[in-house]
Amino acid sequence: MLRLEHAWTWLAVTVGALLGVTPSASRDLSGSRPNILLLMADDFGIGDIGCYGNDTIRTPNIDRLARDGVMLTQHLAAASVCTPSRAAFLTGRYPLRSGMVSSNGYRVLQWTGVSGGLPTNETTFAKILKDRGYATGLIGKWHLGLNCESPNDHCHHPLNHGFDHFYGMPFSMMGDCIRWELSEKRAGMERKLNVCFQIMAVAALTLTAGKLTHLTSGSWTPVIWSTMAAILLFTTTYFLGDLIVHADCFLMRNHTITEQPMHFPRTTSLILKEVSSFIQRNKQTPFLLFVSFLHVHTPLITTEKFRGKSVHGLYGDNTEEMDWMLGKILDTLDTEGLANSTLVYFTSDHGGSLESRLRNNQYGGSNGIYKGGKGMGGWEGGIRVPGIFRWPGVLPAGRVIHEPTSLMDVFPTVVELGGGHVPQDRVIDGRSLVPLLQGTAEHSAHEFLFHYCGKYLHAARWHEKDSGRLWKVHYMTPRFHPKGAGACHGQGVCPCSGDGVTQHSPPLLFDLSRDPSETRPLSPGSEPRYHAVLARVHEALEQHRRTLSPVPPQFSLGNIVWKPWLQPCCGTFPLCACTQDGDPNEA
Repeated sequence: MLRLEHAWTWLAVTVGALLGVTPSASRDLSGSRPNILLLMADDFGIGDIGCYGNDTIRTPNIDRLARDGVMLTQHLAAASVCTPSRAAFLTGRYPLRSGMVSSNGYRVLQWTGVSGGLPTNETTFAKILKDRGYATGLIGKWHLGLNCESPNDHCHHPLNHGFDHFYGMPFSMMGDCIRWELSEKRAGMERKLNVCFQIMAVAALTLTAGKLTHLTSGSWTPVIWSTMAAILLFTTTYFLGDLIVHADCFLMRNHTITEQPMHFPRTTSLILKEVSSFIQRNKQTPFLLFVSFLHVHTPLITTEKFRGKSVHGLYGDNTEEMDWMLGKILDTLDTEGLANSTLVYFTSDHGGSLESRLRNNQYGGSNGIYKGGKGMGGWEGGIRVPGIFRWPGVLPAGRVIHEPTSLMDVFPTVVELGGGHVPQDRVIDGRSLVPLLQGTAEHSAHEFLFHYCGKYLHAARWHEKDSGRLWKVHYMTPRFHPKGAGACHGQGVCPCSGDGVTQHSPPLLFDLSRDPSETRPLSPGSEPRYHAVLARVHEALEQHRRTLSPVPPQFSLGNIVWKPWLQPCCGTFPLCACTQDGDPNEA
């Protein structure tokens, strides 16, 4: 039998040499049941990676992953902000289908203590692979909800979506976790509370003056109550705002809070320790591990070892630390002898953040030649992300694929490789990448892809395979200032509708195969097929809309508003404080 296997290997090498195909490219990937390691950065711009063209930020480990594997150059997120993009990644479905969108301006979950989140009737790839005997784990960021009716029901928790093990942040990194100069919520809360304080203080002073000058009669009760209200608002402004925000910055292991608030100098080492432990525990059985980095989201928490080491300030330091973390994880696979039996995938949840800018400091990433960034509708800069697959001995090393692919494609890909089956009771928008990675398909299975901002369709693309042209149609675009603050009206993440969006009638049309930067919109005078292309895309869009069904909105006001009784807390809220992970030096 062994000699027969050697004979087949020799035959594969001989045929491969004659045809210019390596044995790894001709091997059937289905049924192989590899370990699966999924690595996702947060807010990471495609223009910040060496293998994608950057020559100033050092990313040697990501670059090595690309040299040893397959690199996708037209890999796309299903949304340009994190919560809906991650929902689509896990389910293989546009976020509109799971209700992870809104029309009220709330595009991501704003608090841990809300009732919205990834619905329990959605099927994740973790749930399918767990049923196929895989050990499944998620380490890092979740940001897809936690509770529904009580602080401990954990209806949206990762363990309720197919993961055996969870360690990380149920919410997300944010500047308010460390009272940073860029604030998502705290500064706005303090401004509103301060206005209320000023109103009550003026009222108290006016009533007091009236009583002392005998201009008003009656008791001192209104004076006392207004003074007490002013004092309470003053105290709340400077203390409670921080406490509420810090309550969201905590770590959990499975269903237990282990650290609240987080002690950030040791967070990186804790996550690496957890990754190593998971791999060591499960190396005898197939495993699916999703490592969801907290890097490179603001406030760019970076250990002393990497601070001041890059030429791109704190953002560059944080990026280089994430690359180092990735290298340590790959080293663990090597040490445990698992590299050749593990499919590794690296990506980002969406494009780099252009609005993370203050004075002369740019705290967000670069999206290279692509227009726009995080939150900016359908512009390429917000949805074009890295996509790298490595499986030594199976996938060809150094291959580059220029076909349109999506984060949603990871769902059917890992389900197929894990021996599972894609659900037949719902629409799955992702398409298996196995044929492309294997080299048996020349083109992507996607002819059309649609780009939503909240519930609003901003753009659509058509990959015309016969001609090789890639058309992009924009129905509406956010108004941002690429050479100014990089944001919309200086107000942070761009809106999806309203005054901050320009409606295009007729739509804007670009040929991305010739104009990837989306700088030269076509017209009937410059493109003879202008009307024909718009008509074909419109037809596909109407077909797509017929597949949509109404679902409960997870970002409705009732689901997105903060509910104190849903706030996870180890202790008595708002005095939440605990540490159960031992000495940071031991991590």
